[in-house]
Amino acid sequence: QVQLVESGGGLVQPGGSLRLSCVASGFTFRIAAMGWYRQAPGKQRELVASATSVLPTNYADSVKGRFTFSRDNAKNTVFLQMNSLKPEDTAVYYCNANFNGNIYWGQGTQVTVSS
Repeated sequence: QVQLVESGGGLVQPGGSLRLSCVASGFTFRIAAMGWYRQAPGKQRELVASATSVLPTNYADSVKGRFTFSRDNAKNTVFLQMNSLKPEDTAVYYCNANFNGNIYWGQGTQVTVSS
């Protein structure tokens, strides 16, 4: 059974930082394509960052230079380090896995950027 469990969301002031984590289980993590998506109220879910085991990380233009995606294959975990956060980064952030042609989602973690 595939599980993706996110954590690390919360309320932060503009300019602040958060680090999201996603622990994966139930599939061969090291060869899966992993990613982070987000969905703001009234908007479609959008890609934030994604990476396969061999290709460079792909970032949305809106987060380049501020967010950093990383993965720890020994711990089956991916991270999203978010710096210089802006109010427009407010959204539910979802972990995503693409393995053997199947797409899996976590339950999401809320990130709110507000003063």
